[in-house]
Amino acid sequence: MIFHFLHDKGALMLNLLRRHGQMIGLTICLLMSGSVQAALEVEINGGAAQMIPVAILPFAEPLNTANKQHLHEVISNDLKNSGLFRIINTSGMPALPTEPSQIRYPEWAALKAQGLSVGDVQVTANGQLKVSVQVMDVLRQTPLLQLNYTVPTSQYRHVAHLIADEIYLKFTGQPGAFATRIAYVTRAGKRFTLQVADADGYNAQTLVASNEPIISPAWSPDGTRMAYVSYEKKKPVVFVQSLYTGERKVVANFKGNNSAPAWSPDGSKLAVVLTYGANSQLYTISLDGQNLQQVTKSNHIDTEPAFSPDGQYIYFTSDRGGRPQIYKVPAAGGSVSRVTFEGGYNVSPRFSPDGRYLTYIRNDGGSFKVAVQELAGGDVKLLSIGAQDESPSFAPNSRTIMYTSRVGGRNTLATVTVDGLVRQRLSEASGDIREPAWGPAQASKNNH
Repeated sequence: MIFHFLHDKGALMLNLLRRHGQMIGLTICLLMSGSVQAALEVEINGGAAQMIPVAILPFAEPLNTANKQHLHEVISNDLKNSGLFRIINTSGMPALPTEPSQIRYPEWAALKAQGLSVGDVQVTANGQLKVSVQVMDVLRQTPLLQLNYTVPTSQYRHVAHLIADEIYLKFTGQPGAFATRIAYVTRAGKRFTLQVADADGYNAQTLVASNEPIISPAWSPDGTRMAYVSYEKKKPVVFVQSLYTGERKVVANFKGNNSAPAWSPDGSKLAVVLTYGANSQLYTISLDGQNLQQVTKSNHIDTEPAFSPDGQYIYFTSDRGGRPQIYKVPAAGGSVSRVTFEGGYNVSPRFSPDGRYLTYIRNDGGSFKVAVQELAGGDVKLLSIGAQDESPSFAPNSRTIMYTSRVGGRNTLATVTVDGLVRQRLSEASGDIREPAWGPAQASKNNH
């Protein structure tokens, strides 16, 4: 089901209620220990005009360390799926090197490889994995990266994502986002789950499960907590839950609807939408449920808040101009100013972490598409090509936007780069996927 603002006031309110919480009867189960190993299937459309050719060679590793995929396979898939790298096929090549001294550089130069990685995995005395990798410049025959990690066996795939992030950074000058996590809501029949997974869809865990809808997941800035809306109290209520302990608490449970939580950049409070008085209005509230402050005061519907990265403003969707557009207001309240002027329908604002871009959904001739606006110059471009796209969310490196797209009668996850050149569709074997939220970058533990 697609939730969008409609043009007349009555339909607008009805649709808003559907979008932010008028579906009740939730029974929540905490299933943090249930890990799902099946990844989302990835389809790639497009790619950079000049992809970077690299060879990611098999690591020297004990047979029992491979968890369905070897390290080099996970790294290769990450880089390939970015659309910026061409992975050189090494199948059938004899005697692949596992250390720099074994590399015959002219052979790899003939394959036009710019970079080549070799590495090994050792099991330490206490059962951890010691992973070492070197990435070599094929043309100069010199090292580009030397990386070393010591991690528990449970972090086997995570190490591969960290290595891919470092390779991505070295060749593109931009941080990668392979070692990050995503959250999304799934629906299969009458079953809804809030999932947290690696960025490639592996290691999915169920945070909340219900026979009624779950909506509006939002990551805390430090990546340790999730805000979301649930309905076990027979109306929409905002909860915050620890991803590590499962502990959760009510943050907003006021008269009427409590919905659309958005974290402040310092993680100290939430912006929420309440029908505390009449129409939906924006408020801020501390995580202990105290210090409720009204931010907008209007006779219109104000919803879908998003803090600017500097915390100074809250951007939001409103029909105060007659049709849904995006506005901003100082986080402490004050004068409201309009942000979007192109197109008659713009909703669901979300910022890039670097503060350069604003993404949102635009009605383009009856099709709902992901748009991105450069805040400094105001330039706007449509990025997605679906007819019913929604819920955009930026990757922590600000290069990619994740959203949902209606394909074949169900919603799937999709991504598009901010330049519009690389599009991917990520799908599960069954069920709908809704309301994705890309988690923040995490500090990597490595020596290089």
